[in-house]
Amino acid sequence: MRQDPVIEIKDVGGLSNVLLLDVRDQAACDADHTDGVVRVPIEVWVDAAKNSETSFADVVFWQQQISDLGVKVKTSAIVFDDGRLTEAARVWFILQYFGATAYVLNGGWDAVKGSGIANSETQSTTQGPFVAKPGSGKVGLIEREVLKDEIGNGAVIFDARTQAEFDGLDLKNNVRGGHLPGARLLSHSDLLEGKRLKSAATLHRLIDDAGFQLGDHIVTHCDGGGRAALAAVAAVRAGYPGVRVYYLSFADWAKDESCPIV
Repeated sequence: MRQDPVIEIKDVGGLSNVLLLDVRDQAACDADHTDGVVRVPIEVWVDAAKNSETSFADVVFWQQQISDLGVKVKTSAIVFDDGRLTEAARVWFILQYFGATAYVLNGGWDAVKGSGIANSETQSTTQGPFVAKPGSGKVGLIEREVLKDEIGNGAVIFDARTQAEFDGLDLKNNVRGGHLPGARLLSHSDLLEGKRLKSAATLHRLIDDAGFQLGDHIVTHCDGGGRAALAAVAAVRAGYPGVRVYYLSFADWAKDESCPIV
């Protein structure tokens, strides 16, 4: 099995049971799409992950959502978006967290368009149904209360937001601004070259320069999950093991007055 969570369009043909998943918004898909590609209802997934009734603890809900896409037990899900990579990474994180085999397509829709790539015709008849197994992916999930206990006691925080957010100058919609104690800033935009995630070697250098070391218990976060997921993709691509995502991120942290902010 490939270890790199990022895949190039030229390498997709080497996988079996391919399922292309489009994470662009409905209007973009309606305007330009490839037959057979399945659109992920990203707006539903974003809302569900923040809802206490359909959070990641609701395994039945997420198993149904993932199965409805056409994911089977041996599917290779190739996720792409409009090239920002954050929404593709978000879906990748959820899929892999529940045990699906998934990859983020470098270059997004521009890489797919005109490539002639298609879904595997035999996958629906040769595979068993997908069974969700939370926590079985290479990147884990961490919740607020657990992270509170681990700050300064093992967790090393990878803040993928902007400098202005980190400094508390851009509050987004939060009542408090700043950063988690001990957090190290590496903005998600620094991980990208246009619509592509940088190479493993370049990402390793960037993450190392930001103060992370192999063996650190890295926890990524942003403000709402997408950039945190992309940071996790980058860390895994760069060879850092044991990465976890604080998916609800700073928006969740800031609303709890018991959570310290610098």
